[in-house]
Amino acid sequence: MITTTSSLKERSLLGLKPLSRSEISSLLDRAAYWESEPHKVIPILESRFVANMFFENSTRTRFSFEMAEKRLGAQVLNFAAAASSVAKGESIMDTVRTLEAMGIDAGVIRLKPIGLLPEIAEAVSIPLINAGDGNNEHPTQALLDLYTMKKQFGDLKGLRVSIIGDVAHSRVARSNLWALQKFGAEVQFCAPPSMRAPELADSAPYVSMEEALVADVVMILRVQLERHTGDLFKSPEEYRIHYGLTEDRASTLAKHTIIMHPAPINRNVEIDDAVVESGQSRIFNQMSNGVPIRMAVMERAMKL
Repeated sequence: MITTTSSLKERSLLGLKPLSRSEISSLLDRAAYWESEPHKVIPILESRFVANMFFENSTRTRFSFEMAEKRLGAQVLNFAAAASSVAKGESIMDTVRTLEAMGIDAGVIRLKPIGLLPEIAEAVSIPLINAGDGNNEHPTQALLDLYTMKKQFGDLKGLRVSIIGDVAHSRVARSNLWALQKFGAEVQFCAPPSMRAPELADSAPYVSMEEALVADVVMILRVQLERHTGDLFKSPEEYRIHYGLTEDRASTLAKHTIIMHPAPINRNVEIDDAVVESGQSRIFNQMSNGVPIRMAVMERAMKL
């Protein structure tokens, strides 16, 4: 069968901003199906090959994709940039095209350069899944976040979601913003001035830490303090004092409020140890939900 451009675009997942609410809902519903499946391996993709191409380090996302792919019976090739010809100077574009030439049916890709992923997608004839590109989008993380919220509250409409931390460098914040607003959720940001993304201010307001804690969902972002040396905070402890979800702050949350974090977690910096392990935390639930979400995404990408 010849793959048309339109069907290829439909099977790829480069971001959530261009997706419709119904397309996102379809993925969430399919994830629920896979989560309810009692068998660990359902080999509907046993004749398909997928390459996980990570040009940035990853633990949760990479292993979650691999688990999802193997549960669907796909043949998995794992690529690490440090052990590849990229270390010799090969371009990311040539690396992807090389793996395509070898016969893979889909590629999962994480990379730093912003704007490169759409170029690669235009140059190849296989579906690509965005596992995080620069500070642009991280669509499967946002999907699993929405799935976690939907399981908790039943409906996303009307939810107030506070996203707190390094918004400027967060692809997670962007993907969640675009997706949540399609479902009628109210998104607000809280960040130090040096960690704000001014271009997002028209899409969601920046509020104080006190205002951010009045929400149904408090989503804490990883603090990338190494990118802000000399800007606002002299130490991780100073950040914690002003913007961390400390035990004291967490004690003021409404009983129904849930706490989320995309991880990796800087414990006792952006969020206290005890808060990570608290009854309102859904952080490890998010990680569990990543597998059925990515099963739905990979099924969509490699359906026969």
